[in-house]
Amino acid sequence: IRKLSKTALGSLVLIAAVALAYLAVASPNGDVSGGWTLSVEQVRIGITRTMYPFFAGLLLSRITSPSRIRYAFLYCSILIVIVLYMPRIGGADQLWMNGVYESVCIIIVFPLIVYLGTSNVSSSRIENKLCKFLGDISYPLYLVHYPFVYFYVAWISNNKDVTLVTALPYALLILLASIALAYVSLKWYDEPVRKWLRKKLG
Repeated sequence: IRKLSKTALGSLVLIAAVALAYLAVASPNGDVSGGWTLSVEQVRIGITRTMYPFFAGLLLSRITSPSRIRYAFLYCSILIVIVLYMPRIGGADQLWMNGVYESVCIIIVFPLIVYLGTSNVSSSRIENKLCKFLGDISYPLYLVHYPFVYFYVAWISNNKDVTLVTALPYALLILLASIALAYVSLKWYDEPVRKWLRKKLG
């Protein structure tokens, strides 16, 4: 795929974007959730929701070069907060509206955040190290966080009277444990495997 022309890759991005938008708008819940099991339907959802980010990321690296944008890290943070704090759009009879919102976020807003992130002008060594650390653990964190989420959700479900003050320390513990496991996974598995693959395929 990395040897495809920009035109061919752009065509794949367009097809993937249409498929993703259709999944979000037409799904029973008006979102792109799914892909967690090996059933035919869930595999289809999983492939559909990952095709666009994969192809779009590859195309973005081909057709753009990072510029120098001051405070890009701040802009990225603000965009992420806005996107994640937005409540579901549309009621039970208008679930497609939330599908449209999620499609816009994934197809337009998230690539913009990636571009801004690569264009950040770091003002200090601490910021550089923080950005590198967050970038290094981003994929391992994506892989390992969900079991912790299940533990937290199960705890909340079994303790209906939990208040925000009571839940906050546990939520913080889940966050820190996820980051710690992601870092361990990075150092003990991800980086060694990538190093081995580079030598073998080299």
